Amino acid sequence: MRKIITQKKEKTAFQKIWDFLWKSNSIWSWIVDLILLYIFVKFIFFPLLALIFGASLPSVIVESQSMYHGTSFDQWWYAHGFWYEQKNMTKEQVYSWGYHNGITRGDIIVVFGIKEPKIGDIIIFNAGERLPIIHRVVNLTPIQTKGDNNDGQLGFEKNIKKEQIVGKAVLKIPKLGWIKLIFVDLINSFKG
Repeated sequence: MRKIITQKKEKTAFQKIWDFLWKSNSIWSWIVDLILLYIFVKFIFFPLLALIFGASLPSVIVESQSMYHGTSFDQWWYAHGFWYEQKNMTKEQVYSWGYHNGITRGDIIVVFGIKEPKIGDIIIFNAGERLPIIHRVVNLTPIQTKGDNNDGQLGFEKNIKKEQIVGKAVLKIPKLGWIKLIFVDLINSFKG
């Protein structure tokens, strides 16, 4: 009888790394995976989206309720329509705008770079605040915006320069931004 000797093939460095990242269930493997995911999203995925959409911020997470409409357009109009009627905008006109049911905290907005907005567009612009502002265009000369849920305009919304505009909202992904907001709120609660 012959003895069959089997030799265990030595793994290459690449195979060891691959096994550590994808097959290991150790805490260190999970930590490294999260770090690599963060690096991929921050330095590859978002810059690629920015290039494709022509906006320095290809997506934003809504952090306030300034564009919130509540349960229905009619209820929202009852509470806020007076301001629009004073500006000669009808209920039907406002209803025809995109996102007539508003956007809410935790929604992710995909942004397409534009510099020539139309009345009714939701634009993202820099107003010298900590974060960009996401409000609806209500006038073009000069460019002015208003948060749908706000009672009136804020000072920085009354004369927006084209250079301040990051882009226009083209897609809303409801509630998915809460993943980030929960962590941000948690971190901020430890700071303050």
